[in-house]
Amino acid sequence: MKVFDFPLVRITIWFLLGILFFYYQQITMLFSIIAVIFGFVIFLILYFLSKKHKLSISLFGISAYFISFFIGGISLLAHTDSLQKSNYIHCKKAFENPCQITFTIREKLKSNLYSDRCTAIMHSVNGKIQTGKIIVNIAKDSTTNRILIGNQIKVKTTLKRNNSNKNPNQFNYDKYLADRQIYAQVYINKSEIKINREITKDIWYYSDFLHQRIIRNLEKAHFNPAEMNVALALILGQQQEISSDIIQDYQYSGATHILSVSGLHVGFIMLLINFLLKPIPNTRKGSFIKLISVLTALSSFAIISGLSPSVLRSVVMFSFLAVGNHLRRTGNIYHTLLVSMLLILLFEPYFLFDAGFQLSYIALFFILWLQPLLKKIWSPKNKITLYIWDALTVSFAAQIGAFPLCLYYFHQFPGLFFITNIAIIPVLAFVMVAGIIVMVYAAFDVPPEFLAQILEKSIYLLNQIIHAVASVKSFVILDISFNFYFLVTFYLLIFTSIIWLKKPDYPKFVFFVLAIITTQISFIYTKKETETKKEMIVYNVKKKTLITIVSGKNVDLFTTNKLLLANPKNNILKSYLVGNFSKIKSITTIKNVMFYNGKKIFIIDSSGIYKNNMQPDILLLIQSPKINLERVLSEMHPKVIIADASNSNSIQKIWKETCSKKNIPFHATAEKGYYQLK
Repeated sequence: MKVFDFPLVRITIWFLLGILFFYYQQITMLFSIIAVIFGFVIFLILYFLSKKHKLSISLFGISAYFISFFIGGISLLAHTDSLQKSNYIHCKKAFENPCQITFTIREKLKSNLYSDRCTAIMHSVNGKIQTGKIIVNIAKDSTTNRILIGNQIKVKTTLKRNNSNKNPNQFNYDKYLADRQIYAQVYINKSEIKINREITKDIWYYSDFLHQRIIRNLEKAHFNPAEMNVALALILGQQQEISSDIIQDYQYSGATHILSVSGLHVGFIMLLINFLLKPIPNTRKGSFIKLISVLTALSSFAIISGLSPSVLRSVVMFSFLAVGNHLRRTGNIYHTLLVSMLLILLFEPYFLFDAGFQLSYIALFFILWLQPLLKKIWSPKNKITLYIWDALTVSFAAQIGAFPLCLYYFHQFPGLFFITNIAIIPVLAFVMVAGIIVMVYAAFDVPPEFLAQILEKSIYLLNQIIHAVASVKSFVILDISFNFYFLVTFYLLIFTSIIWLKKPDYPKFVFFVLAIITTQISFIYTKKETETKKEMIVYNVKKKTLITIVSGKNVDLFTTNKLLLANPKNNILKSYLVGNFSKIKSITTIKNVMFYNGKKIFIIDSSGIYKNNMQPDILLLIQSPKINLERVLSEMHPKVIIADASNSNSIQKIWKETCSKKNIPFHATAEKGYYQLK
């Protein structure tokens, strides 16, 4: 049976289209509900007509897809917290003045050098009920008081909106948090807060309680901290304490996926549970006991792992497989995959925009779809050779599927991913089995030291293998420019080529050739767009001044920072160069006068020196010059004032007021982001 012959597959596709459409277009909930009611009425009418007239069956299907489309949209609207009247984002006072707010700590995040970070659920602002999720930044100090998951906290502070990207082509952190329904943060000290004695004991509290118990017992078993943090990531999906060096090794070797708990980990757990329950006979009662045991184990694992998108997807899918085995129905694995997606997105539609969720599904789909085709290329008789070939085909299938998305999101490609996967699978299999045993033991008591040492040494070996592969830097391709046009056309090319190779015929070959032409057009269009690009940008760099003038692919860099002259590829510049397919042509020290596109730009630096008769179009203020701006404006008559982030905040406020009085546009990069002149 073909995949698309299954009605629920088409319903799922229209459901996904509904989520996407409502994400980018503002549709009201009232209109959506009316549309669903209208669609349901038509659905019922056509349902009864379809029994008598076969011609109405196609219309019956269209009405079902119409309903599915709007249910997808309604699901997204219902899970958009900013649309709720009680959400704190509508409380303007909380963002303007210090208010008494109460919230409950929900989940710990990765800390930085200055703060411990966590998410929290808002309860009230100045005694008025307000809901929503926020990020809490608690300044690190010498006190030993720990903030626990479930703590109810009261503090007087101001909500801070999430920072949008202040420089071009940077990661949009504001959008990333908004997709997780987090619209604000608070910055507090432990001395300022009041903690309620009562702890909210929900699923998040018990999950963290179990984590902390496992960590304490592993520490008592003298588990090395570095290896323990990797073990917590591999088994429980807790990556908060892993060092950046280890994460970079996993990225460069192409093994990042094993740190994110997903289908591989859930599959190991399901196999282990089935192995332990093997003595139970496959009677009706025995099969039911096995089903309940598997579902309980998978659900418990999902809760302990923090209910991440990849874990939820894997747990739901394997749960469907377990139910299918119990009912003696083999089913179609593609249907199981799509039904699990439908169920997850019905309750968490914003998961669709999560990079991990997308990569997880596309990789698994290609393993199921492409790996059998790759496996047919060669059939080795030797068992060891067969194992290596199977590992290679699975790895290549997953990488081919995830390749365009990885380039689009991360702009890098680990060239030795296939060696990594062959080398680590035996070690990883042992680590997973040993890890599950040790973690379960640690959840109740201190594990025997010899068991902890076995797991520790195996993780150490795993880290060393990955580090060895990652050390071959010549095979790690970084800073790959890859835009949305490439993403779409590459997937079109991959899909048409595989469909044609599976069952070659003339129509499929035509589509394959059209995909090649479309890909070439995307390259030509991108090249034309890049070569005709001309702009000047004043960047937002704290305590530094950075300006670029772009002409096609060439970038002329102007700066006052000597360290930047020695190493121009900092993160801000790197993001711009990669995003615009550009390269640095020259590096020049900033002078007081610049010209661009017929406009004169005068720059006043810390010296405060300027000429009265310059009459510039744009006045750029850098390095907090001690000047009387009102006098400068009356003498130079600039049309626009720009202040970059090298100036102090206090002096920028004075300049802003002065420009407001003179009715002259004032652009502070620290407030509005980079300044672009075309």
